[in-house]
Parts: sequence; C-alpha cells; structure tokens
Amino acid sequence: MNRIPSVSLRGGADADAAAASAPPPDPAALARWARAFCVIRFDLERGQLVEACYPPDALAAAGGGGLDRLVAFSSFPDSMSHHLPRHRSSVHDSLFSFRVPDPSSPRRAFLYGFVFNRQRQDERLPRGGEQKSVVILSHAPYSSLFRLLLQILGPLCFDVGPSALAMVASHVAAWPAPAPGRPMELPIGSAALRVHLPPAADDPGPPPALLPANPSVPYGLFHDADLFAAFRGLLLHLWTLWELMVVGEPVLVVAPSPAQCSEAVAGLVSLVAPLLYSVDYRPYFTIHDPDFARLNALAEGEVFPPMVLGVTNLFFLKSLKSIPNVVAVGSPNPNSTRVLPVGGQSPGNGTNGTPGKLKLDKLAINKFSPTSLLNSIKLRREGPLSLMTEHKEALWSTYAPTTKPDTSVLNRLIDAGVSPRIEESMSVVNNEILRRHFLELTTNFLAPFGPYLRTTTPSEGSSPFVDPPLLPPFHVDEFVNGLAARGPGKFLSKRMRSNWLDLYRRFLEGPNFMPWFRQRRAAAEQEQQRLWRQARINVDIEKLMSKMSELERIDSFNAVERYLLREMENSGRGNADSVAACQKLKEDLQAAFSVLPKDVQQLLLSNPKRAVLLQGGQEKAPGANGIVTQTSL
Repeated sequence: MNRIPSVSLRGGADADAAAASAPPPDPAALARWARAFCVIRFDLERGQLVEACYPPDALAAAGGGGLDRLVAFSSFPDSMSHHLPRHRSSVHDSLFSFRVPDPSSPRRAFLYGFVFNRQRQDERLPRGGEQKSVVILSHAPYSSLFRLLLQILGPLCFDVGPSALAMVASHVAAWPAPAPGRPMELPIGSAALRVHLPPAADDPGPPPALLPANPSVPYGLFHDADLFAAFRGLLLHLWTLWELMVVGEPVLVVAPSPAQCSEAVAGLVSLVAPLLYSVDYRPYFTIHDPDFARLNALAEGEVFPPMVLGVTNLFFLKSLKSIPNVVAVGSPNPNSTRVLPVGGQSPGNGTNGTPGKLKLDKLAINKFSPTSLLNSIKLRREGPLSLMTEHKEALWSTYAPTTKPDTSVLNRLIDAGVSPRIEESMSVVNNEILRRHFLELTTNFLAPFGPYLRTTTPSEGSSPFVDPPLLPPFHVDEFVNGLAARGPGKFLSKRMRSNWLDLYRRFLEGPNFMPWFRQRRAAAEQEQQRLWRQARINVDIEKLMSKMSELERIDSFNAVERYLLREMENSGRGNADSVAACQKLKEDLQAAFSVLPKDVQQLLLSNPKRAVLLQGGQEKAPGANGIVTQTSL
C-alpha cells in the first residue's frame, strides 16, 4: 500500500443517510471477494453477539448451521487464554484470523475470518472495559488483502458505526474479479490497496525443478506471514517444523494471544511453499468449533488426525494430549513484538542499539552450560503441561528430524537492536532470508519428481497432428529405488542426515503427496496439450504433407478434422482463442484435402458434415506434386 488509505465517511445520522441513499452493492460482485462484514460485541450477560452484519442475511443463509455463533465465538480472545496485562493505553487493537468449516457447503469447504479486535479499558464501564470485533468473512485466504482492509474498516466502524460495513462493501463490490497469483491495485476511498494475491488452490505454481527468481512473489498461501517474528525464539526448530509440515504430522501451536497463534499457523503453512498443503489447519481454534467434540473424544492410543491447530486456551493441553507435536510461540506481553533470546540476554549486540548479526550463541545452540542442560531436561520432563504455570517458547515432539538446521542461513540474520523502527525493517530483511531459504529447500526436495511432470513438444519435422505422448508412469517403489541410487543431490546432501530417504518415504505415505502430485500431473498434462496445440497452429501444413506418403496424408487429414471439431466445440463455448484456431485448422483441412487422390476426396465428401467443413475450399490449391485439384461441393 503506497499510502494510508482514507474513506470519506461522516459519523452519526449523516453516515446512516449516506448509506441509505447509496445503491446497494451487487451481491454477486461482492461474493467474489467476501461472504460477510460483521461487527461482533461481547455482552456481559449474553456473551458474543452479532451486532451488525452486511449483507444482513449472510450468516443466517447457512441453513441453520450455526455460522453466526461460530463466527462470533471465533472473533474474541478465548476466555481461558492468558490474561492480558494492563496497558499504558486504554485501547488495545489486534489483528488475527481463523478458519472454520462452512456449514452451507455440501462438501468439506472452509471459510476464512479476518478479525480486528479492540479492547477498551474504562473504569466507568461494567468490569472496567468493553471489547468488540470487526470481521471480514471470506471463502478466499487473501490475508495480505484483508489485513490491510481491516486496518481501514476496523477503526472506521468504531468511528462512524455499523454503516461503515455497507460503505466499504460498496467499494469491494466495485473491484474487478480476483486474479489469483497476480498483483492487483484495488481502490478504496481515495487510495488503493496494492496486493499480490496468492495462487489459486488448483494452481500448481512453478515447476518443482525451477527455483523462482523473485522470492517476494507468493507461491503459496500466507506469503505475508512473518516467519522471523513468529518463530524468533525457535529459529533452530524451523527445520523440524518444516519436516512436520511436509509429511503432514499433527501440530498444536500454543500462544498467549489469537494474533500470535494465527500468525504462527499461517507461517507454518507458508513454510512449505510451493508444496500444496492439504492438511486441515485452524489459525485460531476454540472449544466452540464443531470439530472439537470429535477430537476431544479420541480414545487413548488412537492416532490424532493430521491437523495444525492454533490455540490460546490451555485446556487443550489436557483435552488434546494425544497430539504428538506441540510448539509454544510468542511473548506473553502482547504489546511487545520482541522475543528475547533464551537466557534473557539483550538482543542488541551492536553499539548504542545499532543492528548486528544474530549470533548463534545467542540462540543457545552452541554453548553448553550446566544450567541450560538442567533447564532443557526439566522442560522435556514436564512436557507441554509446563505451559500451565509459565509460557515459554519451546517444541515438544516425538518426531526424529532428518534435516539439519542451516547455520549459514542463521548467521545471515540481523539482530535489530533496541529501536522499534530499526527492528521492523530488520525483521523484514530476516523474514526474506528465511523465506528464500525454505522456498529453495522445498523446491530442491520436490525436484526428483520433475521427470514425471516434464512436458514434451513435437520434434523438428514431425507432425503435431498426433496425440501427445503420455507422461512417464509413476511407481513408488521404482521412484524410491531410483532416488536411492542417484542420491539426494548436492543441495540436500549438505543439509540432511544419512537417513534422508526416510523423509521421502514419509512424504509419499503422508497426506500431502498425492493431492500435490495429482495437481502437478494434471497441470503438466494440460501444459503439454497447450504446447502441442500451439505447434498445430504454427505448423506449415503444405510443407509437412509434402514429405508424407499417401496413407500418412489420409491419417493427417483425419487428425486435422478431429482437432478442428474439438476447437469448434470450444469456440461454441465463447472461447475467443479457439475462433482463430478454428480458422487456421479449416485452412489446414482444405490444404490436406487438396493433396488427396480424387477417389479418396469423393469418399470423404459423401459425409455431409465433412462437406460442410470443407466449404470455401473451391479455390484451386496446388497439390504436393504440383498437381492442381479442385473441390466441387
């Protein structure tokens, strides 16, 4: 966003009158971006209530599925989460997100909620304060966009009231259709939101053997999540977390606030880009989620389903104790974005708070001391339940990782010093370093699957009017044996232990491989069809057929006719590109017809439909041997 957007709205009756006089937004246009805009109020007597919603029936349209209650309960800090300390300011704002099942969808679909929560302290109010949330509910995980929009809509709702929902909805409905994977400039008020939307769910992204040149382009969901800020106290464990996400292990993320846990879950999902992450994830999970009862009822010893749950309610540490991987993130002080290194050392190591390198010894990974050893043993013995008494950043896992932390990447990270302004800019640099590395790590990990996704084009001088060859068949045993013989490659061999092949086996057996591979396979087949279609459009048919035997010419005529009929079907669906292709293929069909023997021509013309296709070919056309033939229809 190039500058702080402004929306011209007046408060009170003027705003209500303006909203009433403005034409209502087109529902279909609005639905392309958002399902609903809501204001949720916490009532001391009745709990969370939907105070206002636009469109008014957006939550009730879920067929009685309780979407309004689910959204309301997901839009506030959990009642049993860490108590917020008193702030110097009487107003505390926070942004977070959640993901819930869509009760109105016949299939297993989800809705994404983006929340602007305001907690206001005022001794004159009951219990000394109040809190409200402004929520954008959407079927699309456009976090980079909706977080920006909430920074406008949230304060606006508190300034002018619920009429702001309809006003902002009018701007959103006027936007063009979303362009996944592309940058967009979306006007709002007197400014514009500049965002780069993540790719669509069925967009495979870059080929697995190709590392993108620009790491700032989103190749997966939640590319805007701040990895460095979310996991600053657990940087050494990022490689283990990456593996847990790749193989689809269940993970419980515990944080002091919804903002911290939702940011951490988004960061984990984005960690494996460009791999399609197919495991269910909930950036902010509460006991009111309809899936909680199922998870809470798991019998002892029953395998926990693959899920990533972000929670603040410490009750989950007991109710979901069968989950094998628990990571605690974030600082208990929501006003502090800094996370001090282990041992309480000052993070700044430059003079006068200037930036410096984030030394590995400050991450407590190389230096041994009896105190750190005893603390580590105590932390492991007590397990995640130690969070009940004191929040600390840690990872508890039964998983044995294969990938080693890359110290060269950690040594490049910059410590920000004590200035908040410097810290923010340095965090951006560190986040970019981490993103670049894990994008490269995932891309190299997926590279061995490249041969099974490689497209071909017609060879020089060959006919494109034949069916493209099939992609190589994939067999798990054959792939693993071939990979074992070739090795992991230079990039991975320096970063993985000797049991690296086990990681590939777990990936092949996990929930992420097959959805990703099928998607990539379908995309490769589609790309191959496109390349061969382009070759057919570009080919010089007369030159091609001049080198063919009579039988090959007849086969080519039939092939051109088959592809022409296919393109005509596509052009009938309104495909403009197919109209030009049809014209080219009609000319090719007439050229192929003109070089066939006369008896074959007469036989072909006995089919009325084919005769119609050849209309317009009454002009004389030179044959391959210089013979002039003429079609008579």
